[in-house]
Amino acid sequence: MRFMERKITFGVIIGVRAFFNPALAGGDRRDILELLKRLGYDAVITETSETPSGSIETLADAKLCAELFYRHRGEIDGVIVLLPNFGDEVAIAETLKRAALGVPVLTQASNDDPSHVDLDGRRDSFCGKLSVCNNLYQYGIPYTLTETHTCDVAGEDFEADVVKFASICRTVKGLRNARIGLFGTRPSAFQTVRFSEKLLQRTGINVVPTDLSQVFAAANSVSAGEAAYRDRLAEVGNYGNIGNVSGEVLAKSAKLSVAIDRIMEANELDASAIQCWDSLEDNYGVAACVVMSMMGERMLPSACEGDVAGAVSMYALLLASGNIPGFMDWNNNYGLEKNICVNTHCSNYPKSFMKNDLDVGYLDVLSRTIKKDNCFGAVKGKVAPGDATFFRISTDDTKGFVKGYLGEARFIDRPFDMAGGIAVVEIPNMQKLMKTICRNGFEHHVAMARSKVAAVVNEAVTRYLGWKIYWHEKPESEDVFEF
Repeated sequence: MRFMERKITFGVIIGVRAFFNPALAGGDRRDILELLKRLGYDAVITETSETPSGSIETLADAKLCAELFYRHRGEIDGVIVLLPNFGDEVAIAETLKRAALGVPVLTQASNDDPSHVDLDGRRDSFCGKLSVCNNLYQYGIPYTLTETHTCDVAGEDFEADVVKFASICRTVKGLRNARIGLFGTRPSAFQTVRFSEKLLQRTGINVVPTDLSQVFAAANSVSAGEAAYRDRLAEVGNYGNIGNVSGEVLAKSAKLSVAIDRIMEANELDASAIQCWDSLEDNYGVAACVVMSMMGERMLPSACEGDVAGAVSMYALLLASGNIPGFMDWNNNYGLEKNICVNTHCSNYPKSFMKNDLDVGYLDVLSRTIKKDNCFGAVKGKVAPGDATFFRISTDDTKGFVKGYLGEARFIDRPFDMAGGIAVVEIPNMQKLMKTICRNGFEHHVAMARSKVAAVVNEAVTRYLGWKIYWHEKPESEDVFEF
């Protein structure tokens, strides 16, 4: 939530060479500032009085710009490098090196107009971008490319590039500063959700554990006279069709929700994973699902069964898409269909995931072995049709890195008569995906968001975080040869 609410700020470098027409650089400066303002982003850029046209060409310019960026290092989420002409590759690389921001970098080159390639009209940015990228590569500075090699700053293509880049920057910064709550431990029967805190910490992700006994104590200390409790009790009661549920059970759910919210806020947590069975049911008396579902609606994703890596996957999708993610099991085949499966959970799906009014009832599986009254809270319904992106990371402890897979799919409207939260999912070449998941030891849990953001997630976590990702059915336009 912290990084979803922040306004994106870009550092802007306009790289030039003096023998090109300075009016072209001035025009691109005007256009980028107008574009960023219209999109709701802030800019940090050298003043026109500090260097010629506020552009960067010499080492002195680079030093001045780097010092400006460094003073704003807490604000800058990414840097946009514009090339209105060939540009000075050394000055640009030195600016980024000296500023030492460690944020994503977008490289742009402006189009030449074939009818104006005289000495006053030519840009040569097409060539200059190659030189800039070569230098960034030499300096070990990772960078993002625009969709086309050259594009107009005032054009629609570049606007789409900037919007995408903003999502990449938000994802990178959010993950590098993420704080994930772990409420309880993993259930003993779920070895699949083991993870390494140390490997996550390499990215900057902190895991903050809270014992369930502390959660229970905090919930039991919530007073029925508190406004927060009364508001949450009403929210639980109106969240879906709850049927004949006792006031005592609803009160337990409301108090649990208030307690977890307070722990989340006190520890500045961005997402969480909860030991959702069966200690909660046995020792407190309700399930956590509806509490987790409501957190999701407040942009605080929560994963089941203490799956911290799953919570990180959810949070990455939230940062990339701005949409509330869901957390699912790859659960059932769909008859003999090769590219359709059914994803389920008990569930904790956010309300906005669902097609129709949802039911909030009892855990269907667990209530067969545990007292039914202790199993209230499961959110049940059918997931609405629409676009989806799936994402899953895992800490590969034996190999010493974070790995994952992602891809795009569709939720489809097909019948499936099973209790819980039901998502019927169509995935191109699904059999290959399932083999990849199985052969690489991935977990049975997956995070999914209701939009197409695979390109954003992939760029953020591979280029800037160094995670090793399998992108299922990667589009040809994204096929870049990696040495």
